[in-house]
Amino acid sequence: MGAARTPRDRWVEEGLAVLAESGPDAVRVEVLAKRLGVTKGGFYGHFADRDALLAALLDAWEREAIDEVLDRIEREGPDPRAKVLRARELTFSGDRLLPLDLAVRNWARRDAAVAERLRRVDNRRFSVLRGILAAHCPDPAEVEARCLLLYCLAIGHHSLPADHEGFTRAEVLTRAAELILEPLPGKL
Repeated sequence: MGAARTPRDRWVEEGLAVLAESGPDAVRVEVLAKRLGVTKGGFYGHFADRDALLAALLDAWEREAIDEVLDRIEREGPDPRAKVLRARELTFSGDRLLPLDLAVRNWARRDAAVAERLRRVDNRRFSVLRGILAAHCPDPAEVEARCLLLYCLAIGHHSLPADHEGFTRAEVLTRAAELILEPLPGKL
């Protein structure tokens, strides 16, 4: 009886970890095999080549970043603020999705196919955000502007090392999101 093959999802999970830590160039069959404590031969039972693995990593990231986050925010109830803040927390505040999202964004700067995948993910996220806000705000231009501000806040604050005198970064981010989500008369 032969040894059990390393499951496909373990290769993908380890590939996602390497992608988040070191970027796509570091995702190599030999590296993953060593990290998994297996030979690289089992890899080819699941993937034709490294490109197939990279595509599987993007599929897994997209599924986790969109479908799983959407499933979780739907449980937040009808409050739009709660949904938006929970989506931001799940996507851009954690140890799992944030490093992956940033790695994919960096990768997309050098790879047109990855850039197109990122555009699709961002468009899906915008669509969800737009739907949440539009249900409580009749002005499409205002909805779009608030979506852009929220999204830029969620993504961009990671590039800003500024201190916030007397406040933590988390406090400032929460307040900034509240300001963007603050209802205007008759809206949100």
